[in-house]
Amino acid sequence: MSLALSLGEIPVARPVGRLVGVSGLLLEASGYAFETGQRVRIETASGGWIAARVVGFREHTCFLMPFRKPSGLVAGARVIAEQEEQSLLIGPSWRGRVIDGLGEPMDGMGPLGGSAPLDLHPPRVNPLRKRPVRGVLDVGVRAINGALTLGRGQRVGLFAGSGVGKSVLLGMITRQTTASVVVVGLIGERGREVREFIERSLGPEGLRKAVVVVAPADESPLMRLMATELCHAIAAHFRDAGEHVLLLVDSLTRYAMAQREVALALGEPPATRGYPPSVFGLLPQLVESAGNGEGEGSMSAIYTVLAEGDDEQDPVVDTARAILDGHIMLSRQLAAQGHYPSIDVLRSVSRCMDLVVDEAHLARVRELKDLLARHAQVRDLIPLGGYVAGADPATDRAVALNPRLVAWLRQGTDEASPLEDAVARLEEILA
Repeated sequence: MSLALSLGEIPVARPVGRLVGVSGLLLEASGYAFETGQRVRIETASGGWIAARVVGFREHTCFLMPFRKPSGLVAGARVIAEQEEQSLLIGPSWRGRVIDGLGEPMDGMGPLGGSAPLDLHPPRVNPLRKRPVRGVLDVGVRAINGALTLGRGQRVGLFAGSGVGKSVLLGMITRQTTASVVVVGLIGERGREVREFIERSLGPEGLRKAVVVVAPADESPLMRLMATELCHAIAAHFRDAGEHVLLLVDSLTRYAMAQREVALALGEPPATRGYPPSVFGLLPQLVESAGNGEGEGSMSAIYTVLAEGDDEQDPVVDTARAILDGHIMLSRQLAAQGHYPSIDVLRSVSRCMDLVVDEAHLARVRELKDLLARHAQVRDLIPLGGYVAGADPATDRAVALNPRLVAWLRQGTDEASPLEDAVARLEEILA
């Protein structure tokens, strides 16, 4: 009887599909009903295996997308489903590490430690049970702390074109924030920029409390999608463990582009500027997985959004502006003047600021924006001699205070500016 029982536990056959087509990014398999989202292995001509994921099907054909660039594939190759996906084990030792979209270390520092299983698909939090945005998130950047104060649990967009200091600003925030854990996602970046960001912008100080997830531009779109989602899973884990977490994703636009590649390969029709409808359904799902949970921890998020050609009407830019809790605009004009960080305060807004600061602080910010707006109206007239003092006392004050306000908004990359210091200096200028 015991022999019969032991024999009954041995599988007589293992279900196998066959590779029947390769079309660009997409592989086609038939012969077995694989599940969407399931991981599979595809045999190569040399006897090796390529890992892939099922991304769709049509009738009896399943569509697969490999994690890495495939080579050596042949018609009729075996496609085998993974029996059990190996779960990642996470712990405090993940801080200071650099990993890829599969959770595998890239920094040559050995295997990752941890004892808690990482849920790659964190459960959705009931909106009525989410902790509200309370308490200030100090990011150490004077223009943000003083004029665009962020709250713990807030999600904002950092809107920028290329070459305006976006990566430097992210590095400043990572090093100087009061958050206990920072999760950084470098999605679709050039390989050269990844190392530069880690070594120069982040530095040893910033890396010490950070987990960096990397999926460079030469990775498959599936890997870029998985890396972005892994960032959120890691941040949610530390949040639920009671930590105050800051999630930085660079960039949300390249996440949308990766989903566009997958959707177009599956035959989904393009809509706005070549983006299929699924992209605009996926972005809110991703953003809503950030934010606070039910526990004492918090999870704030900053997403960079690339404005191609400085086009603020780009569909991804427009969608991100609508689904986030604020936006910080970086100005190419300010960057050209050597004004760093190149934050355009007049075009930026923090929608949760009134929840975390007092009325006196809000009044100072309103006064700051009024002064900056009045100066902007006459800025072009001043060098031409077209502005005459004395006609409007409010404008005269704006012109007189502008050099001090500009100096307040500027900040060195190694200069930290805590919230209290930023507010005190602003009050001193406006007094």
